[in-house]
Amino acid sequence: MKYKQWLEIWLNNYVKTTCKARTCHIYEQSAARIIPRLGEMELSELTLSVLQQFVTDLLAPSIGKPLSANTVNMTISVLQNSLKTAHILGHVPIYEANKICRPRSAEKKVECFSLLEQKQIEAHIKRSKKLKLYGIIICLYTGLRLGELLALEWDNVDMDECILTVEKACYYLNGKRIEDAPKTVNSLRAIPFPKQLLPLFREMYKAHKTDYVIEANGKPLVPRSYQRSFELTLCKLKIPHRGFHSLRHTFATRAMECGMDVKTLAELLGHTNPTVTLKRYTHSMLEYKIQMMNKLGKMFA
Repeated sequence: MKYKQWLEIWLNNYVKTTCKARTCHIYEQSAARIIPRLGEMELSELTLSVLQQFVTDLLAPSIGKPLSANTVNMTISVLQNSLKTAHILGHVPIYEANKICRPRSAEKKVECFSLLEQKQIEAHIKRSKKLKLYGIIICLYTGLRLGELLALEWDNVDMDECILTVEKACYYLNGKRIEDAPKTVNSLRAIPFPKQLLPLFREMYKAHKTDYVIEANGKPLVPRSYQRSFELTLCKLKIPHRGFHSLRHTFATRAMECGMDVKTLAELLGHTNPTVTLKRYTHSMLEYKIQMMNKLGKMFA
């Protein structure tokens, strides 16, 4: 059997039946990257050396730009998962794809807003009275991801107990707004929000026209549209551009600066374990570290 034939079978029978639509889309993109080079080969011809050379060529192609390590690693995952299933079903006698050497993914730099920038953003939004922008403040004080914010419904907001419940997330795919379970099992979580946000929620609820907390003209929003509103807000304030996810990083940084323990923060963020949280955020607290070290230095004085 040719590999392109098996990839089609694997995607239809083993991916689309078990994975989210977004994951299927990413796997299909990776398969489209594989087929031009390996699709005509028989499954038995896909030796470890052939697979490793393919990966090397993706990282340093003779024509075109090299792919990022993250994109190549996703492509390797498709190679490994598809060939492992083929081995289990007896289509290939030996499974060697697990021995492919993966490129090291560079850790993304964590960018967050300074306390001054955060206060500028909050003040501008409160002055603007644009209810949909209140979601930016909600993210600053809960750490919600953009997709989680835009999928949040009023049934998920307990204003008596001041708790948000994250049950789903939304994203934009093939021209459609799609709602699905959030990123991971750990992303299903309850987040207590500061009681100081209650006036914002009450104001939004009083004016709401749909079941969604964040809406515009009686319609739920798509991520790209909301990102654009966020970018325009930063532009008006002349604050250097940062992605929407920086709001989540800002929440985590402020929480640690306030003394929140890592385990609690990890649960609020929906991380798999506190190690992920520590690795991602401890190096982003330079200002706080300077303050603490100067405090310690007073002993010497």
